[in-house]
Amino acid sequence: MTPLRTRIANTKMALAFSRWWSITALILSLAMLGTAWSFQLFGHLNPCHLCLKQRDIYWMAVGVSLVGSVWALFVGAKGPPRVFSFVLFAIFATGAALALFHAGVEWKWWRGPATCTAQVGELSAEQMIQFLSGETTRGPQCDVAAWRMFGLSMAGYNAIASAILAILSLVASLRFRSARKKKAA
Repeated sequence: MTPLRTRIANTKMALAFSRWWSITALILSLAMLGTAWSFQLFGHLNPCHLCLKQRDIYWMAVGVSLVGSVWALFVGAKGPPRVFSFVLFAIFATGAALALFHAGVEWKWWRGPATCTAQVGELSAEQMIQFLSGETTRGPQCDVAAWRMFGLSMAGYNAIASAILAILSLVASLRFRSARKKKAA
């Protein structure tokens, strides 16, 4: 293949990627939310406060990518405007930062919010009586990883996934021009 044909093929792939990224981000965000709900419903791993905040990030991504996809469909464009991909980049980058913060809290690298961090110490007899009598108890703690695989918690895996989605969104927001348009210019 000649260098020009290779460039044209690469540009066409990049154009297709940026055109379809909004729908792809929608599907991947819904898959991430489905995975989180599966861990909760079938794995009986209740989410902590920071886990729920990470889900909010994906709901925002679902909203933005849905609007971008529907906009492109009704306008008849070849894809949504690049601004939608850039907004998705900002959302996923925020999600990566939040998930990294949560993973750091679980590893005790820094303190988490006071509302969801476990207290160090023993339970008193009064606390045990309250628990046994059915009084409400504190929910899952942000500084205790409920599940780990290969040393990473769900927050760690979410940080990796969100960072990858942020990078792909940034790439999709770049302007690609076909080689023919470049030649004409």
